[in-house]
Amino acid sequence: MPLQVSVVSAEQEVWSGEALRVTARTTDGEVGLMARHTPLLALLAEGRVRIAFESGDPIEIEADEGFLSLDDDKVEIVARHAQLK
Repeated sequence: MPLQVSVVSAEQEVWSGEALRVTARTTDGEVGLMARHTPLLALLAEGRVRIAFESGDPIEIEADEGFLSLDDDKVEIVARHAQLK
């Protein structure tokens, strides 16, 4: 079962869709999220968010600070500023 992922900035929705894995930097260190992960709420640190798929190349998003939440296989990332790399 894939993750449902949404990445938004103050200006716009940057990316949304299904993913196998999301890796992001938080104020406590890097986290890797997959389906059936324990619910999580974390402060997002400035850096890259990597979104990996079952096949094909992952995408990277450069994000400023914000927050990241995961619950019921839904990942929401809200950053002050974010853009696809």
